[in-house]
Amino acid sequence: MMIRHGAALKVENCGKTFADGTCALARATLDIAQSETLVLLGPSGCGKTTLLRIVAGLEMPDAGGRVLFDGKDLTRQPIEKRNVGMVFQSYALFPNMTVAENIGYGLRIRGVSRSERAARVAELITLTNLGGLEHRRIDQLSGGQRQRVALARAVAIRPSVLLLDEPLTALDAALRERLRGELNGLLRTLGITAIYVTHDQAEAMELGDRIVVMRKGAIAQVGTPREIYFTPADRFVAEFVGAANIIEAPIESGDLILPGGRQPVGSTRAKAVAMVRPETIAIVDADKASLTGVVDSIRFAGDRQRIIVRDAAAIPLALDVPHTIHVRAGERIGLSIAADSIRLLPAEG
Repeated sequence: MMIRHGAALKVENCGKTFADGTCALARATLDIAQSETLVLLGPSGCGKTTLLRIVAGLEMPDAGGRVLFDGKDLTRQPIEKRNVGMVFQSYALFPNMTVAENIGYGLRIRGVSRSERAARVAELITLTNLGGLEHRRIDQLSGGQRQRVALARAVAIRPSVLLLDEPLTALDAALRERLRGELNGLLRTLGITAIYVTHDQAEAMELGDRIVVMRKGAIAQVGTPREIYFTPADRFVAEFVGAANIIEAPIESGDLILPGGRQPVGSTRAKAVAMVRPETIAIVDADKASLTGVVDSIRFAGDRQRIIVRDAAAIPLALDVPHTIHVRAGERIGLSIAADSIRLLPAEG
């Protein structure tokens, strides 16, 4: 196993406004612990890559912003002085070099001895499952193998922080899922501090110790994957991370008043915007349920079935239930939702 390494990182009051007045990133402060993997998650144009580039030293933050590695202010230092490793979507590998030469390139230009360079390259070849490919040219590799080479090259220099900008986006879905697991294992083995940019929720959930959800150049929420999923800060986060039923309804005596009946929420508000995840809704006997609806459609979804129910709420509700549940389109069914699985969102969300 390689020696664990990585810096504690602080992004302090960093924003980015371009010369034309465009605000790409509102001022943000983040503390990233040593060996933590922090995922920046959001749609295109939300500011996540701008934030990554500020950490890398490829963009300067607006006046007053600072970037600190282990408490040392590196805001004015260019990328080559920050000891960061970077992995891009394009991989940016050298086509005229072999796998081993690509991995060892950063070590060679840093003057690392031939013997140490060979030992570290061999170690990374093993860690990234590239054994037997050391002498292959880059154009002889698959997309997944190229991704591993790019990652090995980035961590070979033992960077203080590893920065990854959507490195799996160009791969097909099955390969992306497999490599996501391998990447997660490698980051844990190395114990490296990492910032990972993605718009893919599954990547964020699997890789992140914490997730920063971004929207329109600002941070919407920071939390663990479970916090982001189960207790989203607002409607945007609720709908962006996973499937969500968003129900707007008045409250009476602690119950949501819905077209299909009443749903306890235990709130004294006059009205609510409530989030209910599809997997938290159970189907029960309609005659004994306080909330009912009519099955509109049933869709096969691989490991489950998604049932759309109308007339229970003002909007159709999505339910994710096991295949052992048998219902028919047009059938009236009862719905059971545990009050503690309902998240009441800010009304302005």
